[in-house]
Amino acid sequence: MSKPLFIFEMANNHMGDTAHGVAIIRAIREACEGFDFDFAFKLQYRDLDTFIHSSFKGRDDIKYVKRFEETRLSHAQFQTLIDAMRECGFKTLCTPFDEKSVDLIEAQGIEIIKIASCSLTDWPLLERIAQSNKPIVASTAGATPDEVDNVTSFFLHRNKALTLMHCVAEYPTPDANLHIARIDALLRRYPGVRIGFSTHEAPERTEPVMLALAKGATVFEKHVGLPTDKIALNAYSANPQQVRAWLGAAELAQSMCGSEFWPPASKSESDSLESLRRAVFMTRNVAAGETLADDAVCFAFPPVPGQVSANQWSKYNRFVARQALKAGAPLLAGEVEISNERDWVQAAVCAVRQLLKDGNVVVPGKADLEISHHYGMERFAEYGLIMMTVVNREYCKKLIAMLPGQTHPEQYHQQKEETFVILHGKMTIWLDDKAIEAERGDVITVQRGIRHKFHTSDGVVFEEISSTHYKDDSYYTDTTITANTRRKTLLTHWL
Repeated sequence: MSKPLFIFEMANNHMGDTAHGVAIIRAIREACEGFDFDFAFKLQYRDLDTFIHSSFKGRDDIKYVKRFEETRLSHAQFQTLIDAMRECGFKTLCTPFDEKSVDLIEAQGIEIIKIASCSLTDWPLLERIAQSNKPIVASTAGATPDEVDNVTSFFLHRNKALTLMHCVAEYPTPDANLHIARIDALLRRYPGVRIGFSTHEAPERTEPVMLALAKGATVFEKHVGLPTDKIALNAYSANPQQVRAWLGAAELAQSMCGSEFWPPASKSESDSLESLRRAVFMTRNVAAGETLADDAVCFAFPPVPGQVSANQWSKYNRFVARQALKAGAPLLAGEVEISNERDWVQAAVCAVRQLLKDGNVVVPGKADLEISHHYGMERFAEYGLIMMTVVNREYCKKLIAMLPGQTHPEQYHQQKEETFVILHGKMTIWLDDKAIEAERGDVITVQRGIRHKFHTSDGVVFEEISSTHYKDDSYYTDTTITANTRRKTLLTHWL
């Protein structure tokens, strides 16, 4: 089912008159014209010879006995109604209230079986319905969660295509008793089941179907009839004009809800938002080829056409001047080469997760992650490492991961002394140009002032235990690294 399905319930509104039943079907078909939905018509079957106990037959003082007997149709007459439904393009449904009625449904080739709320836990009837190879729509009015659980489990374990209908068995249902939020609960409780709304509110009300559609219901049912000079409709059955208004409200709700996917902004929406954003202005002169640092720009309003917005100035975007830029001027998109590093960062995070998993290394859930990309993310596969800070007080503990083929450039510290414990993999560490091969279980101490760099061929995870780490205590032999103020990317939520 790719479209919402609207089911029209005739019940006994045919009044025992086949011609009137056919007139209802055709009138509702006209009411459906122009709507891009799927439609179905539904009958109710009772084998009255056995459904009504012999001691109660002919009793005019019992409302439903009187109505059922007065509106009796033969199998042939029901077939006439089914033929009319099919001629009008409706799917066919039927609610059986006894086992013999299921036999008739199968004999007439009706497509879908509907279970009335009063029959939801009629287990002899459910057992017979389960033997039929047909989709099932079940109403849930008055049922407890446990009862709905049991019925749902019963049919799903038998691989039946099941739709559950939120329903309130008050005719008509007052607004305060509609409980449309129950659709949310059904969707959460039964994620593998289609959820619908069987409606009994006053037929002129269209708000409930809009709310139900917005909540996620995809099947809708309403009682319908055709008034004449001699026939008046009950308080919950809709005439063709009311059906058309009902469908129009559903169509409007569908349009308002739109797609569940996130569509791109329209041009008018984009233009409106762009005109309200702060934009990037130069605060100092910048030479061609220079990477723009934070101190070279400010963010102010209003923007000019083609200007880089503050929204684009993220830690993942890198801006390199194509030409000389002057202080005070707006920064135009055409004046810079913009590269986005987000995909590289995501790939690095995924790779280190796998490396930690391979090494069976446990990382505290709140550990911050720092990606060091000394020469930019575009060269991270060659130069860099990923560091997870566990604690940094008078003592410091970090977990460091390097991906296969990575080198960490040479550096030294003046305040910090550190010890490395190899947890997974192998690496080469140079201490003042002396190479040491280290593998899982090895312990290496680096004293203050000792130059050191690392390389791993196959990936490595090691623990750094040290005195307090200070941001300004890393001195690189290659001074261009120190000059690169955007050589680190910090992430908090990465596990």
